[in-house]
Amino acid sequence: MPQLRDPNFRRTVVLLCRHSEEGAFGLVVNRPLVTSGRVIVNLEPPPEESREQAETVVTERELQVWVGGPVEPQRSWMLVGNEPGANDGARGMRIADALYLSTSPDLLRRLLEPDPPLRTRLVVGYSGWAPGQLEAELQASAWLMSDVDGDLIFNTPPERMWEAAIRRLGADPATLQMSRGVH
Repeated sequence: MPQLRDPNFRRTVVLLCRHSEEGAFGLVVNRPLVTSGRVIVNLEPPPEESREQAETVVTERELQVWVGGPVEPQRSWMLVGNEPGANDGARGMRIADALYLSTSPDLLRRLLEPDPPLRTRLVVGYSGWAPGQLEAELQASAWLMSDVDGDLIFNTPPERMWEAAIRRLGADPATLQMSRGVH
């Protein structure tokens, strides 16, 4: 909404992944960052699987990375949109129907290959809220809420996603005005 002045969230669509008494965790899903040149990724195997050194993977292809938010930009996740019944152990934590959050080194390795898995995004950073912070922002009408739509996330061009998300709610983005409180 217009009253949310934080430039990190101007015209963003945020996928709320976790919300509890301890706070909230989400990913901005409409901020792509295209990298070119050599990309180097260090894959550290979990300690219980291997005590060897981290594996280094280098790719020369263009890689699209998505900025999930301003918090911890050095951390990464993969947002995976699988069809129901897909048997992929690298899917990770379920966010919604056919939508998962993964930190699998194997999936990351596959993402860096020439033919990466479909409907999988590498996301750096995240959006986080302290306990009660998101509730206060919702009370102030700073956010519009909607159901999760994998088609919107994976099939809508990022520059059109904010407007498309608002139109899904039956609203016209041009008519949004600053206001206070819940309506």
